[in-house]
Amino acid sequence: MNPEPAAPATPIASTREQLVRLAREWKAGEGERWIFVLKSMLAAFSALWLAFRLGLDSPSTAMTTTFILALPSSGMVLEKAFYRLLGTVVGCASALLLIALFPQQTPMLFIGLALWVGLCTGGAAMYRNQQSYSFVLAGYTACMIAIPAIDAPSGAFLLAVTRLTEVSLGVICATVVNDALFPRHHNAQLMRTVQARRHSFVGFCREVLERRLSPAEAELTHLRFAADIAALESGRAAAFFEAAHARSQTRQLHAFNAALMTALTTLYTLHRLLHRLHLQPDSPAPQLLQAMQQRLAQALADDVPPDMAALEQDIAAARAELALRLAQASDVDDAGAAQEVAGLTPQWQIDFDTAVELLERFAANLAAFHASYDGLTQQKRSQVSEPRAYKPKTPPGIVLASGFRAAAALLGGAVIGYWMAWPHAATALLMTTIFCALCSSSPRPTAMVKQILTGFLIAWPLSFVVEFFLVARASGFPMLVLAALPLFAYGSYLSTNPKKAGVGVGIILFSAQVIAPANQMHYDIASFLNITLAQNGGVLLSFIIFMVLLPEHTMGNREHVAAALWREALALCTTSTRGLRLHLRAASGALLPRLLLCFGPGQEWTAQLRHRFDNRVRDLLNQLNAASGPAPGAPARLVVRQGLTLLELGHSIIELRALIATSAQGPVATALQQAVDALANYFRQPERGRCELAITSLLHAGVTVRAALPEASDARAARLQTALTDLHSIYTSLLDQMPQTQGEVHHAA
Repeated sequence: MNPEPAAPATPIASTREQLVRLAREWKAGEGERWIFVLKSMLAAFSALWLAFRLGLDSPSTAMTTTFILALPSSGMVLEKAFYRLLGTVVGCASALLLIALFPQQTPMLFIGLALWVGLCTGGAAMYRNQQSYSFVLAGYTACMIAIPAIDAPSGAFLLAVTRLTEVSLGVICATVVNDALFPRHHNAQLMRTVQARRHSFVGFCREVLERRLSPAEAELTHLRFAADIAALESGRAAAFFEAAHARSQTRQLHAFNAALMTALTTLYTLHRLLHRLHLQPDSPAPQLLQAMQQRLAQALADDVPPDMAALEQDIAAARAELALRLAQASDVDDAGAAQEVAGLTPQWQIDFDTAVELLERFAANLAAFHASYDGLTQQKRSQVSEPRAYKPKTPPGIVLASGFRAAAALLGGAVIGYWMAWPHAATALLMTTIFCALCSSSPRPTAMVKQILTGFLIAWPLSFVVEFFLVARASGFPMLVLAALPLFAYGSYLSTNPKKAGVGVGIILFSAQVIAPANQMHYDIASFLNITLAQNGGVLLSFIIFMVLLPEHTMGNREHVAAALWREALALCTTSTRGLRLHLRAASGALLPRLLLCFGPGQEWTAQLRHRFDNRVRDLLNQLNAASGPAPGAPARLVVRQGLTLLELGHSIIELRALIATSAQGPVATALQQAVDALANYFRQPERGRCELAITSLLHAGVTVRAALPEASDARAARLQTALTDLHSIYTSLLDQMPQTQGEVHHAA
């Protein structure tokens, strides 16, 4: 009798695997949102319970603080908590100072508050990160202390101490819960972001080198990288507050961002040149450069730094092929061709030299990028000695407009409140001031206020039901939690949806302030209606202010961005080289070769100036990207093209200025300086006539540099050749900026 076969275990194992897979998928998606809601509710009601136990005057302030600090990772919570505490301390101190200066002078007190709020809002618009939140807090916290103390100045100190205590309690609860319950460390998330940035950058480089992208597609990709660079710096700032994040890792992240910006700029210049060369059917350069492009693309595919020795061999072979073609061209019985070969370098000769120079630069940039990435992922901490951080900078017109708008909102609201003689006008005034300051750093402030106002309106009837039908019947703290939990959880869940985050935040803020659990609860429908009307009216007034008061002066406005880009290019031409010259003068007293004088300090100066310029331009492009959305229109794309072209010009101008600063007075230095001055004149007022003068200066400088090449030493000849390629790169970029007339012939710079 044969034994019965055993029942197969495959279905059970398969079911278990499917359940595990589904659980992981749920946790990675919807589960993360519900974990966030759970942590937010636990922190909020823990703060509320402790505030009750400590007998604080306004327990809802501690609870509201935890909602404000509800962020996805512990690093982000710690960062925002630090700046919230800092802003609260500064705001309380400034309120006490203003009350001490104007104890019985209400108009002067409001003027002082308006100036303070305007200054803080301008600072918030300038920084555009969690530091900006500290500025916002310092501004409206002063209003929250000073305005209620107008009729009773002696109680201002108690208000300030109470406010600081309640905020501190909320900060402690939020940070402890986020770090202890299902912690999500930002440092690990940051490293995943770095890997994703590297992967997208490598793929983009391969597409460019293999000519799979058009210039328009490449420009939009550069715009997205500008946003990625800013986001990476924001993530680094949040991870800095975590214990697992070392200071040396901050330096490595700065180096990674700097290497990424430099490589992207060189890649854009190279892509533009390759595109121009392929539009010239008679130019042999594209065919000669093909081997070098393939080698760099293969290195990217193999995930290794470029082989510089093999690249030099490709360059030597291409130069030999070019020399052979020149010799063949000289045999042609053509007086013009013979004169061109005997005298001036042909047009495609300088095109080829410029492309080779850019390929070499890009290969060096890739090597530096690989080194920074390896140092970051493999913890090679000794690589970076002087990191250069990415720092945002907002155009001054937008900063001033943001400060003026907030100050005008405060003064206008004060006048309206005095005229109406409404007891709850102070609440509306505070709400207007708060949201005018909070939204000043947003690229779309009206959309942000609109979402929050929508959340307020949704929460208005829901809060009424919770307050008078549930909380009023609750007996004890557990029942209070059950009564208020659904509304708070609903708002918190909505805030995890990027498209409805503002609505969720509005629901939470409105509900926490209106339900306002206190040690002694008072249920007054008339007071409820007055307070809620004041809050909604204040937010609505801030929306109107953004609509009518300097609406074009908002973050990322393309006209402001375009003007700021031209200013940055002008500053590049006029920045003093005094520091470089002093460094050279000090080095010249030592026993150093002339080569070190030319390359050591000069390289450091150019690296600093290049990083500063890249930083500013890409930050402006990031502002434009945030304001334009995922599909920027034609006007915004024109500004993107302008910014990338100025980046292309900027790196070449920096190299020329370094050569001028490290060269003795003579025809070359004079001609190059005249070219830089002509470019500065064009950047100061971009007009066709000034562009033509700049092109003429570039052509003259090119002739002068070529005349100096035969008598130059090897080291100087190499720098002069680099200057020629930089001149030609600027020249061709300016030709792209200026429409050509029919039949017009252009020569190499």
